[in-house]
Amino acid sequence: MGGEVRHWNADVNGISLHVADQGPADGPPVLLIHGFPELWLSWRHQMTALAARGFRTLAPDLRGYGDSTVPDDPAAYTIFHIVGDLVALLNHLGLTKVMVVGHDLGAQVAWHLCLFRPDMVRAVVNLGVPFFPRGPNSLTEAFAGCDGLYIMQFQAGMKASPF
Repeated sequence: MGGEVRHWNADVNGISLHVADQGPADGPPVLLIHGFPELWLSWRHQMTALAARGFRTLAPDLRGYGDSTVPDDPAAYTIFHIVGDLVALLNHLGLTKVMVVGHDLGAQVAWHLCLFRPDMVRAVVNLGVPFFPRGPNSLTEAFAGCDGLYIMQFQAGMKASPF
């Protein structure tokens, strides 16, 4: 039904990205961008369905996740780095235009890919996170009053952590 998932790594943008790839190599490419705290595996069902319909699906583990490189410096995780990794991956594969699907954190990455490199995006579908422009406050400050939001619960847990 779409073939087996192929796993490989691409050395791009100074790191190694793990990529799960399914479907015909010459099929229309769909870039699937996972959320937090997820991996390529979050897309396994969608990959199979799309591959069965002739699409090539590419689901990388973003930097810092899964089998991709985990840079030590927190400054290496800006949206510019993450989008740069995906642009470098597409260039590595010789893909000039892709359909992009993002979920959660991946939706923010997808929105920024569209903003930074609209020439590389044929279409975009985002799940769970609407576009919102950068504001004067950090996300932590912007969501400070949202105690039930999982992002804020994670932050609170980190502050209480002995690590």
